[in-house]
Amino acid sequence: MEFLYSVIDTLLPFEWTEFNFMKNAFVAVLLITPLFGLVGTMIVNNRMSFFSDALGHSALTGIAIGVLMGVDNYLLSMLGFALLFAVGISAVIGSGVSSADTIIGVFSSTGLALGVVLLSASGGFSKYSSYLIGDILTVQPEEIALLGCVLLAVLLVWGLFFNRFLLSSINGDLAASKNIREGALQKIFVILVAVLVTVSIKWVGVLIINSLLVLPAASARNVARSMRSYHAWSVGVSMFSGVAGLILSYYLGTAAGGTIVLVAAVVFAVTFLAGMVSGRRRAA
Repeated sequence: MEFLYSVIDTLLPFEWTEFNFMKNAFVAVLLITPLFGLVGTMIVNNRMSFFSDALGHSALTGIAIGVLMGVDNYLLSMLGFALLFAVGISAVIGSGVSSADTIIGVFSSTGLALGVVLLSASGGFSKYSSYLIGDILTVQPEEIALLGCVLLAVLLVWGLFFNRFLLSSINGDLAASKNIREGALQKIFVILVAVLVTVSIKWVGVLIINSLLVLPAASARNVARSMRSYHAWSVGVSMFSGVAGLILSYYLGTAAGGTIVLVAAVVFAVTFLAGMVSGRRRAA
């Protein structure tokens, strides 16, 4: 971290770099926003925004289970419950009993309510309310190392399975004809999303994590003209929103997570208008 601090001090001689907590948050943003931008493309493609939101809501139940079991590291209990939660949603959707949005809505509301009830029953819900909005400024060096490991893992999975993810999202029948197991791919992807959401929920927050997964990819779809540019735009918008939002929150004295989301929302509005203008010109 000392090396990273010296690099930041050299390249970014600004007032906010005087504080180590801002440097930690800056490095964390550089690691976590590419993940949101990358994974968000498939979430938007597959219309799974409600799914990622449901996983965020399940975090409270994961924390509650950790409290009841006496687990000191809530990340372990959150991750364990999120994985079961994600696989459970995937299995029920695959059964075809009901529509995907209905099933996700049921799981989401149940997970949130169960977490609130269990934590409030112990008389200490206020202690964990910080998870609702998150705080990237509290990230520690060892947690930054964890984010780095998650980034490498996601890039590895993306490199191995991206073509199959893409084909499955575009045409399931064509994917099946090429012996691509859509069910297995879906489970791999939902586990990937569950890990990402769980690892980042402490700093992003339950209430806004879905926005950071969806907004960059949605912005990218407004202006991208190919799959490669779609991913590049999504990662770029996510990183820009993260860095700009973090720095703005320092000078405005606002919550970092919410400020980052607002910047991403402004970018979406700009790209939406740009896409409309470009579409009208092509039509003319």
